[in-house]
Amino acid sequence: MVKRCEWVTDILLKEYHDKEWGVPLHNDRKLFEFLILDGAQAGLSWSTILKKRDAYRKAFDRFDPKKVASYTRADVRRLLRNKGIVRNQQKIESAINNARCFLEVKAKFGSFDRYIWIFVEHKTITNKYQRWKDIPPHSSESDDMSKDLKKRGFSFVGPTICYAIMQSVGMVNDHTTSCFRHKEITQSISD
Repeated sequence: MVKRCEWVTDILLKEYHDKEWGVPLHNDRKLFEFLILDGAQAGLSWSTILKKRDAYRKAFDRFDPKKVASYTRADVRRLLRNKGIVRNQQKIESAINNARCFLEVKAKFGSFDRYIWIFVEHKTITNKYQRWKDIPPHSSESDDMSKDLKKRGFSFVGPTICYAIMQSVGMVNDHTTSCFRHKEITQSISD
């Protein structure tokens, strides 16, 4: 029997866990997607956000940061009526604000990828936690990332959200050591 991280409790989480979570990601649009989705998750379960992911893609122009950055008050109202996403005005306005900040960072660093991976020195941190409950909610790296993102005007980017982003995009490998993905990801980043 294949051993997975304890948080995999349904088919959607299984698919995400087995194919995406913890895999190093260097695509700006996908990084923007996780910035928005992890911000939307605040106070909710990741399973809830995954169920709404397709609706988010449609509602937010497939996470095109240029399009999202140009959203107006009318777009905020449109999004607040969209039952497929989390209809929280602060989170919606944050996504639009973060798109604008994202573009500023991209212009300054050449890509958001180049900027965000600075916080782990452009290498995945491979942790060796045996149990899910041992994984901390944030790290010194996510603390630094949070401070810097906030300084650049981003919102919904506290240390815990930043750590969730880091886990999602493979800046850290937090699969538990008994999970089959821990070894696969560790091997893939050392090749």
